Amino acid sequence: MSHTEQAPVVWSPSKAMLQHSRMGQFIAWLEGQGYGPFVDYHALHQWSIDDLETFWAKVWEYCGLVSDKPAERVLGKRDMPGAEWFPGMKLNFAANLLRLADGEHANHEAVVAYCETRPVLRRTYAELKADVGALEAFLKSQGIEPGDRVAGVVTNGYEAMVGMLAATSLGAIWSSASPDFGVGAILDRFSQIEPTALIAVNGYGYGGKVFARQDDFAELVAGLPSLKCVVSVAQLPDQAPISGSLVTPWDQAIAAGAGQAPSFTPLDPDHPVYILYSSGTTGQPKCIVHGSAGLLVNHAKELMLQGDVGPEDRFLYFTTCGWMMWNWQASALMTGAAVITVDGSPGYPSLNALWETVATEKVTHFGTSARFLAGCRKAELTPARDLDLKDLRVLFSTGSPLLPEDYDWVYKDGAPGVLLGSIAGGTDICGCFVGATPLLAVRRGEIHCRFLGVDAVAYGDDGQPVTDGRGELVCRQPLPSMPVSFWNDTDGARYRGAYFETFPGVWAHGDFIEFTEHGGAIIYGRSDATLNPGGVRIGTAEIYRQVETIAEVKDSLVVGRQIEGDVEVVLLVVPAEGQSLTEDLMKRLRTRIREGASPRHVPKHIVEVADIPYTRSGKKVELAVARLINGSTKADNRDALSNPEALDHIRDKLAAANLLPKG
Repeated sequence: MSHTEQAPVVWSPSKAMLQHSRMGQFIAWLEGQGYGPFVDYHALHQWSIDDLETFWAKVWEYCGLVSDKPAERVLGKRDMPGAEWFPGMKLNFAANLLRLADGEHANHEAVVAYCETRPVLRRTYAELKADVGALEAFLKSQGIEPGDRVAGVVTNGYEAMVGMLAATSLGAIWSSASPDFGVGAILDRFSQIEPTALIAVNGYGYGGKVFARQDDFAELVAGLPSLKCVVSVAQLPDQAPISGSLVTPWDQAIAAGAGQAPSFTPLDPDHPVYILYSSGTTGQPKCIVHGSAGLLVNHAKELMLQGDVGPEDRFLYFTTCGWMMWNWQASALMTGAAVITVDGSPGYPSLNALWETVATEKVTHFGTSARFLAGCRKAELTPARDLDLKDLRVLFSTGSPLLPEDYDWVYKDGAPGVLLGSIAGGTDICGCFVGATPLLAVRRGEIHCRFLGVDAVAYGDDGQPVTDGRGELVCRQPLPSMPVSFWNDTDGARYRGAYFETFPGVWAHGDFIEFTEHGGAIIYGRSDATLNPGGVRIGTAEIYRQVETIAEVKDSLVVGRQIEGDVEVVLLVVPAEGQSLTEDLMKRLRTRIREGASPRHVPKHIVEVADIPYTRSGKKVELAVARLINGSTKADNRDALSNPEALDHIRDKLAAANLLPKG
């Protein structure tokens, strides 16, 4: 019997939530049409993958999505890759996100933007739609056409939303990066897609400091010869705008197109709306192209049904514009909710700041990273005691597996009444495979369930489902938000190689996962970073679960060192402030790992380091360190890291510990 079957229940839905949540109402609506009956969520999920076409048709209808011309059917081709969704449909992505901007909802708040360098900005749905129309008219006046790429180097705020909606309204493709990226990292992304328009801030604030970037971004403009126009956003009001003959200040661009309505140009269902990027830590990032209809219907399911977001709600997801969670957050506009954006440091002026914003804005749905929640636990924050969080119903966590101890903190000191939804998916699908539902109990340390319409299982190396224990996360049937292509991948070889070579015809996601007997899930880290000491496959997250509950440890990273045909587990530890890696602490770490995981998980080497490398979207960079320790000559893309100097320090520490290959 797996240990996970015994995970205790830490939250259960009320009878009111079972009936009145949007998921509960969806079930009643389906049963009213003769489907079901569905005894529970798992029965609904089984139907959703058994009758895939009917399920997605019903999501489209129930969630009120709009098209100019209906689809001839839901699925034309079912091949993976190559599934054809909603053939014959004509629709516009922005029209769906702004579908509630007219009528009685027009004066509801659409965007409330917080940042460190400007006052809070509030805009209604009517104001948002007006600005979208104005910016679209300006872009058209500059020669921007359907299929062109509009790139944004923007903060998580109002202008990013307007830019994306204006671009997708006219049929252009939106692609964004965070302004803390180096110019090299931005060019690695945007030079591949050759944008014709750029929207860029002149700098940003973070942690109480101001970072002026107008000179850097003038260099960026010079490196993108495809540009026809640049719109400069005064994120730093006291600083000059970006200079250059192509540049128009934001306010002037909006004024130039004032009074024009968005065109909401009808387009094919797989017409691209977004280009997202792989992390790019091992070379040029992959340019992942997402289509409009598939992304819309999947986000409608994830936000409205799984997340229970609706028109009276207030939704805050802490993210940057360089992470797919920004695109996910933007889709909350289709629900009619107010989207509260926050740009800056999550720890400034204190770790309580985000929680204070949640209380002040009466946020109903708050999303953050597992790393942030762990930081709150370690800092012994008590927002449940200190703040009025009575409006908060759902707390989302993603970015890395959420430790069982962080469930404990949420339900004791964080926000005890909430549905804690650990969600997991990726940039590749701009969505989730597994996550939350308002219909099931939350179990400590477990992700709730497979999402509706997602035929996800764990595969063994033999390409067969694992009945007990862990395996490779795969999806056996098409999902609408799987990418339509990679940019500049004319024969589809890179796309097939990324997801479909491990198990032909089946999407292999690259996560190491276990599905529990009651339908929950536990993710053990990236499958390309799994360790094989003594031939036993273990996930790095299993070790993090033990190490990062020890108060003397601030952060850690685990890699496998290949030696004499076997693998040694190497643990890098960043001690908490005022602490150091003593013999006693190493002994306690090994004991905790042995008792909490297994003797196989115990590291052969433990090394103290000053910092752990992270991508700019907040993920630990295990592979770069693994290549370092195993002597790979493959160069890492340092611009893709938020703190590349950490790799240099780790190299020195590993060399001092005699853990680098000779020669």
